[in-house]
Amino acid sequence: MIYLKLIRYKNLLLLAFMQLIFRYGFLKQQDGYLALADWHYFLLVLSTVLLAAAGYVINDIFDQETDIINRPDSVIVGKSISESRAYNIYVGLNIAGVAIGFYLSNLIEKPSFATIFIFIAACLYFYATTLKKMLLLGNLLVAFILGLSVLIIGVFDLYPATYDGNRDKMALLFKILTDYAIFAFFLNFIREIIKDCEDVKGDYNQGMQTLPIILGIARTGKIIFVLLAIASAIISWYINQHLMSFDLYYAVLYVLFLVLGPLLFALIKCWNAKTNQDFKALSLTLKWVIFFGILSIAVITFNIKMNTNA
Repeated sequence: MIYLKLIRYKNLLLLAFMQLIFRYGFLKQQDGYLALADWHYFLLVLSTVLLAAAGYVINDIFDQETDIINRPDSVIVGKSISESRAYNIYVGLNIAGVAIGFYLSNLIEKPSFATIFIFIAACLYFYATTLKKMLLLGNLLVAFILGLSVLIIGVFDLYPATYDGNRDKMALLFKILTDYAIFAFFLNFIREIIKDCEDVKGDYNQGMQTLPIILGIARTGKIIFVLLAIASAIISWYINQHLMSFDLYYAVLYVLFLVLGPLLFALIKCWNAKTNQDFKALSLTLKWVIFFGILSIAVITFNIKMNTNA
C-alpha cells in the first residue's frame, strides 16, 4: 500500500479514467476510423500513467524537507521507503513508460512521436529539481502536462487515421480535444497556485519563489479570484454558445451543477481564504471541477445522440 501512496494511485486512476472517457465516451461514438486498436489505446493510457507516477516519485524525492513541514504525516521517501529505492522505482517507471511510447510510435509509423514521451519525462524531472522553485514556471509546466495528456489522444488516435476524405471531421474532433486540453490547463494552473498557498510555510523555508511567497497569501487569493472569475465567464459563454444553442439541455444541467456551480463556490470561498485548510478545500474542489468538466464530453455526446434519435 505504501508504494501505491508513493505514486499517488488515486490521481493516476483519475487520469486513466479521463483518458478512457475521451476514447469510449467521445471518439468511439463518432462514425469513423481510429488509429489505435483497443489494447493499443490501453497501452497509451498505461504509458501516460507510468510517466505521471514517475513524476510523483521524483517530486517526493526532492520534496522531502518541504513535506516534513507541510505534510509530516504523508512523508514516504526517507521514512517508509529509502531514497535509493525510490530512485530505482522512478527510473523503472520512466523506462517502462518511454518504451511503450516508442512501441506505439513505431506502430503508427510515426517514430518521431516517441520524443513526446521523453519530453514528458524530462519536463517532470526538471519541474521537481528546478522549475518548481521559480515563480509560476512550475505551475505552468504542470498545467501544460495535464493538457498534453488530452492532446496526446488526438496525436496518436486521430492524426494517423486522417486522410483527405475525413480531414474536416478529424480536424473538428481534434479541435474539441484541444478545447478540453485548454480547459484542463487553465483550471490546473489555478489549482497549482492554490496548492502553493497551501504549502507556503515549507516552500518559504526551502527558498522557493512561489506567488504567495512573493506577493503574500492575501494578494495571491485575489489573483486566484480573478482567474476563477475568468474561468467561470468562459464556461458560462460555452454553455450558452455550444450547449443551449443546440438544445443540449441535459448537458446544460450537468455543466451547471457539476462544473460551473462548484467553480462559483470556489470563487466565493477564495476571496477570504487564509488557512491551510481553506486552500486544501479549494484545491480539492478544483480537482473535481476538472474531472467533471472532462467527463462532460461523454454527457454532451450522449445528449447529441438523444436529440438525433428523437
